[in-house]
Amino acid sequence: MSASLTLPAPAKLNRMLHIVGRRDDGYHELQTLFQIVDISDQLTLTLRDDGDITLATPVNGVAHDDNLMVRAARLLQRSAGTAQGAIPRAMPGATLTIEKKLPMGGGLGGGSSNAATVLLGLNKLWQLGFSATALAKLGLQLGADVPVFIYGHSAWAEGIGEKLTSVTLDTPWFVIIHPKVSVSTPLIFQDPELTRDSRPITMARALQGGASEWRNDCEAIVKKRYPLVAEALDWLAQYAPVRLTGTGACLFATFESEQTARTVAELAGQRWPTWVTRGLNTSPLQDALGC
Repeated sequence: MSASLTLPAPAKLNRMLHIVGRRDDGYHELQTLFQIVDISDQLTLTLRDDGDITLATPVNGVAHDDNLMVRAARLLQRSAGTAQGAIPRAMPGATLTIEKKLPMGGGLGGGSSNAATVLLGLNKLWQLGFSATALAKLGLQLGADVPVFIYGHSAWAEGIGEKLTSVTLDTPWFVIIHPKVSVSTPLIFQDPELTRDSRPITMARALQGGASEWRNDCEAIVKKRYPLVAEALDWLAQYAPVRLTGTGACLFATFESEQTARTVAELAGQRWPTWVTRGLNTSPLQDALGC
């Protein structure tokens, strides 16, 4: 059994996010296109034989036991320990180390991606043999975005974001800006002015129509409540079509040319944390694991 694994936990963008309804339990029905992009946190998972799960690099503002990486590891540990019968079997532990490159709460899916990397990585490190489907079901207990990182492919998503169909998207260059503000997702989804009745579209129409069919229904509310986001959106829109990802605060513009993207990013970087990245259809995590 290998002693450790070092794996990427990539970001995602919501190329579109339409809100088509609200369920009785308060959750919103969505239609969205997820695309993995080529920027990542980096996680190292190290085997330990005492059964403990330890995060060696605490994340500011998040209690150890509340961290999604720790919760993911313990969930997998419990599930594997009881999978063979009613009597839990002894399970190994792990030390988790993260090199954090993605902003927290930015709409890039960093926490969910970290959790997915832990589930997939420990499944291999502990030699458990769980299928991607089984891991995605576990991941859904941690967050609606976790399954897309488990499957590791661009996807059309419905429901609360958990009903996934793999798709192939274009792979432009993106400039991503973080406006240096944290957006409260619950606050946005509770706003009485939020659009909740967008007309559902088919996956085929979304893909065939491309950007002409795409928008983010959260964007107007986020701009109203967070002037720093509105300022960054308006600035980046000078150069290319721009959109919020998730509920923000990160936003992105698409470019066909890497050179143009880097030129714009250099200007943006004088004001905000900025990344240049390429869209992907397959996650680098799957490549690293040999999936």
